[in-house]
Amino acid sequence: MKKTLILVIMILTSNLVDAQFVKEKSINVQIGYGLSAPNNSVSEIVDDGFFAQGELVLKVTSWFELRPYAGLILTNSNGKDLNDNPTDEKAESKAFLLGGKARVRAPIPWVAPYVEIGIGSSIGKFETFTAFNNIDKSGIIYHIPFSLGLELGRNNNVDLGFTYYFQPSVEQYVGAFAVGITFPLNN
Repeated sequence: MKKTLILVIMILTSNLVDAQFVKEKSINVQIGYGLSAPNNSVSEIVDDGFFAQGELVLKVTSWFELRPYAGLILTNSNGKDLNDNPTDEKAESKAFLLGGKARVRAPIPWVAPYVEIGIGSSIGKFETFTAFNNIDKSGIIYHIPFSLGLELGRNNNVDLGFTYYFQPSVEQYVGAFAVGITFPLNN
């Protein structure tokens, strides 16, 4: 009973706390060349398509940011592998991406390298047909986002990077080479 009372008091008084750990807020919009590939295949295949994403950037310090995101990945197979040989293998994704990431960056003007990792969900249709897998799934799956890139410009408002979403439950990963622009929000 004592623990329950303490928990109720903490919840009721949490609205009175006015701590602000987010220093700046902005919106990042990215567009790029989307890719999808199976985790295991006999032939080397990468299916291509379109990628777009929007992020709310919550700057905690000059080197650490939290980034909730929503995006879209659309990839299709052309029936050929990377050597232009015909193949029946494919890894296609048509999905809405939703989740959160944490970005660690070098706080350097003009060129700031960064790395991101997080967790999210993919909502859509996924096909992975290889010699090892025969997956045709629709619905919600989890993914693990991972990105490497550079923030460019005096205020680091241009983003150039490689972003990947590992989708273990459908034995594939999707990604993109993307360019983004960050727009500050007035507080």
